[in-house]
Amino acid sequence: MTPEGTVKASAEKVLKKIKAYYFMPSSGGYGRKGIPDIVVCYKGRFIGIECKFDAASNPPTKLQQLELAKIKQAGGIAIVFDSNTTQKELTAMLNAEAVSNTDWTDWALEHIS
Repeated sequence: MTPEGTVKASAEKVLKKIKAYYFMPSSGGYGRKGIPDIVVCYKGRFIGIECKFDAASNPPTKLQQLELAKIKQAGGIAIVFDSNTTQKELTAMLNAEAVSNTDWTDWALEHIS
């Protein structure tokens, strides 16, 4: 498994535990580029999760950032999840009551060492 694959598996474990609906879009060249690694519906919220092994040294690409921004503009939640973010932190992000008042993309990038 690739380093990013371990991060995706960690996120998937959280999503299964909280019983969220999710899927991982195929990146085989036929879909739109920049789409988050995991697309989630949880508690009526649309969530895009971009997984990175180390977002500090390998942040989302400009295209990925654009797609995350489009999700936020449409009222969804955009999260960057990496190996420095714990499963507990991801669970808290997904369960936050005041999600619309919190920018989890910025939070994640600020808290990644």
